[in-house]
Amino acid sequence: MKKPIFFAIVAVLVIAIAVSGFFVLRYVLEGKQQEDRFDQLASIAAEGNTAASTQPSTQESASETTAPTVETEPTEPVMLAGYQEIYNQNSDTVGWLQIDGTKIDYPVMQTPDEPNFYLYKDFDKNNSTRGSIYAWEAADVNEPSDNITMFGHCMADGSMFAALSAYTSKTAWENNSLIYFNTLYEYHTYKIFAVFKTSANIGEGFSYHQFVDAANEEEFDEFVATCKDLAFYDTGITPQYGDKLICLSTCEYTLDNGRLVVCAVRIS
Repeated sequence: MKKPIFFAIVAVLVIAIAVSGFFVLRYVLEGKQQEDRFDQLASIAAEGNTAASTQPSTQESASETTAPTVETEPTEPVMLAGYQEIYNQNSDTVGWLQIDGTKIDYPVMQTPDEPNFYLYKDFDKNNSTRGSIYAWEAADVNEPSDNITMFGHCMADGSMFAALSAYTSKTAWENNSLIYFNTLYEYHTYKIFAVFKTSANIGEGFSYHQFVDAANEEEFDEFVATCKDLAFYDTGITPQYGDKLICLSTCEYTLDNGRLVVCAVRIS
């Protein structure tokens, strides 16, 4: 091989390695920056909620006075102290999602007018390969709808919704089946009742995310039955009409355009 050709090949390889290294470094630094930001938000939420829990309740305060009760007009719900500051930083925030023992401890975003805005945007609306956790645009988080689907990437570094993959095993469910999804106004606990995979290709898979509010009991029961029929294992839990559900959705790589879905029912 002539020297000019040899040096040209070496130069191309060096450039390729340098470019690859640049993208890897950028990926790592972006991940660290975003992780630090989410940790900061989690601390704000925890500190605010802890401070609020130490304050006397309205009922306790009322018991200390002899003033007669006066009927008043219903007031707007009061935002939980732990989430007020977070909402002030980004008003697209609609709740907070947490699963103990995992990295899932994130704000939940929603943009009805731009459904997938946070697919590749971080909390501060900067471009991000990890994106943010966000709710299906048609769901009402506060009412709430019968089902709220939330989306998140399955990242190789274990962030976002990567931890959901463990729930394909019943052992993970047996060890930790609770999901905490708080709105900005209320704390709630959910219990996983089904975990399944499906294709997101149009006309092929189960369109779980499009189920928002059941028209009747039959439609609700049909949705629950489909989730359980597709499930990797039986949890013994069957939600009833009137229960409130959430579905956590992320990528699944054994199917073409696959999705892994963790479904849970509100228990408190």
